[in-house]
Order: sequence, then C-alpha cells, then structure tokens
Amino acid sequence: MTDAATHRYFMADAFKEAQKSYDEGGLPIGAVLVEDGHIIARGHNQRVQNGDPTAHGEMDCFRAAGRRPRYDKTTLYTTLSPCMMCAGTIVQFGVKHVVIGEAKNFGGNESFLKDRGVAVTVLDDPACTELMARFIKEKPALWDEDIAGSDSRA
Repeated sequence: MTDAATHRYFMADAFKEAQKSYDEGGLPIGAVLVEDGHIIARGHNQRVQNGDPTAHGEMDCFRAAGRRPRYDKTTLYTTLSPCMMCAGTIVQFGVKHVVIGEAKNFGGNESFLKDRGVAVTVLDDPACTELMARFIKEKPALWDEDIAGSDSRA
C-alpha cells in the first residue's frame, strides 16, 4: 500500500470511532493508534457520554492502549486536528507521526506538534469534515463547550 492508501485505510477506522460517538450523542471525533501496520488501540470522544471533560478521542485512544514502554514507533490517526491537551499528550508520549482527518472545522495545534518534531499529515478528508460541520451546526453550544477558551476556534 502507498502512504496515501495506508492513511485512508486507518483514517476510515478513526472515522468509524467518530461516527460511533456522534451516534451516542457525543462529539464526532475518533482516533486509532497504529504500530507496525496494526491498530493497537481505538478511541472516540466521550466527554458527553461519560461527563468527563478530558475524554477526548485521542485521550480515549491512549487510555485504550494502556501502559506502554514507548510510543515512538506509533502513528496516531485522528479525525480532527488535536486540541492543546491532546497535542501535549502526543508530545509527552513521544508519538512521532500524527495523521489528521481534517483541520477546517478546528485549526488545532499542528504548528505546536511540528515545532516539537512530530510529523503531521493533514488529509482534508471530506467525510471527517462533513460530519464535524454537521455536528457543529446541530449542536453549537456543545461544540463551544468543547473548545471553550481555545485560541484555535474555526
């Protein structure tokens, strides 16, 4: 598989996680963590479902991965550009590559990641963009709650 095909393949799994959260009434953000061509963890935003303000999709994915001695051989696929909390965790854990489904609805922290040596690929995936745009239109107050205080509002 080419890099582009690989990215589309794993982003499709992250998108399934985002759709799951949306179907549960939560924010449609999903993530998968990949190592050696295999998904080792999946997660989706569960802030609403669990009443936990830190239960972002990337954080849920890291929790699912459990304790690991290293993350430097992993790639994180996330449907939306990471917020500062998730970007900080990516850097803290030493993830070397992040593939982002879309950064139009939320221009997260790609520069922060790049400045700290993380390779960033933005796919501009139409399905990711459309699902998030639909959610923002349907539940603007919930979206505002999620990004409250962010300097990266769309």
